[in-house]
Amino acid sequence: MRIDQLLWCLRYYKSRSLATNACKKGYVRLNKQALKPSKDILPLDIISIRKSQVYLEFKVLDIPKSRVGAKIVDIYRQDLTSKDAFNQNEIQNLSKIISRTKGLGRPTKKDRREIDEFKEKDK
Repeated sequence: MRIDQLLWCLRYYKSRSLATNACKKGYVRLNKQALKPSKDILPLDIISIRKSQVYLEFKVLDIPKSRVGAKIVDIYRQDLTSKDAFNQNEIQNLSKIISRTKGLGRPTKKDRREIDEFKEKDK
């Protein structure tokens, strides 16, 4: 199965064209090497994806015949992503919320929600 089709089937991207573009831009790697969207994937290959500034990594356990439901995605892949990757991304987002430049005025409704969400996580 092609890598772009696999990423679409395993619900990493909403459409196959988005998966193709990610491969062309070098966001998708197979065994730490960038690849073309037409590269065939076999079971036990390790794939890493850069998405939302986080490197997601997984091992292909089996190849699905078509797009699968969200509940059964784990049958076809083993998630190898470290938990530190998500924590690092959250820290970067929180630094944007906390460090508001003086003189910007009142926080917007979106900023307020993010600040409230941050406060609730601490509790």
